[in-house]
Amino acid sequence: MRYVAVKQPGGLDNLQLLEGQSEAVQAGQVLVRWRATSLNFHDYLVANGSIPVVDGQIPMSDGAGEIIEVGEGVSKWQVGDRVMSLFFPNWLNGDASFAQTKGISGESLPGFAIEKSVVSAESLTRMPSEYSFAEAATLPCAALTAWRALVVEGKLKAGDRVLIEGTGGMSIFALQIAKAAGAYVYATTSSATKATRLAELGADHVINYKEDERWGKTVFKHSGGGVEHVLDVGGGTTIGQSVEAVGFGGHVTLIGILGGRKGEFVLPKFFFKHAHMHGIAVANRQAQEDMVRAIDLSGFKPIIDRSFELADLADAFRYQETGQHFGKIVVEY
Repeated sequence: MRYVAVKQPGGLDNLQLLEGQSEAVQAGQVLVRWRATSLNFHDYLVANGSIPVVDGQIPMSDGAGEIIEVGEGVSKWQVGDRVMSLFFPNWLNGDASFAQTKGISGESLPGFAIEKSVVSAESLTRMPSEYSFAEAATLPCAALTAWRALVVEGKLKAGDRVLIEGTGGMSIFALQIAKAAGAYVYATTSSATKATRLAELGADHVINYKEDERWGKTVFKHSGGGVEHVLDVGGGTTIGQSVEAVGFGGHVTLIGILGGRKGEFVLPKFFFKHAHMHGIAVANRQAQEDMVRAIDLSGFKPIIDRSFELADLADAFRYQETGQHFGKIVVEY
């Protein structure tokens, strides 16, 4: 079987395509033939060396494939079942804890840039019924993060107003989930072409943030007093405008650091709105199972920008670096 390893000191030139043998399946485990993965910003930080990992670590937190062998005592899965990975393989349900979230696929634990691997039978969920492997591989990090921000933490309901930022995978999933729930969606982008695509996907009001540097205030005024949900992905470059945009009693969910790790905002503007701010990192298995059921009912499909081969994983990351993509970048093998 083939796999990709991150060789020290990291960097895209140090991603190596190697060959090896899968481990024997033990009790409580299954052997999965992985068919696809997808790129997230977290995976990029692992690949370029920004997040240090052990020499030879297998990257990528997303995986979709089929079970080809079942270990003793496993009754939940059968050979041929189509499954997805978990970002946190040990966080199955309930609130997050350090013990449950210290193991991260593709970082502290082996990831899914590999054709076959043995995993715990508990660290999987089924795929949506009508999804291809490539489509399913986009879900475990980006889609689940959007689901948690809006549905689990935000208690999203019809008529709510949502602000998404940019056109990365998580933001597009947030748009799709919000529209499926009957929400009004504001979106930001710096591209006229991407603005058109956002509108085609159902965004109700799109703002070019390069043309309107006070886009948070624009959203606040246009919405008549701010939105219920803001999904902040920019960190340092967006948090100030996110606070401007949120309404009284609304939620600002901190998800990304695309624009920097540190940012500033005017504190009174936030606490006099009696708003809520919290940070999240993906979600547990129960939330992923709930999301899959919702996808089966709604029928929405992920937006896939480009597909690469496993041997070209470094090129996939280089494409991600350009920021040209709209939606998800996948790797199929």
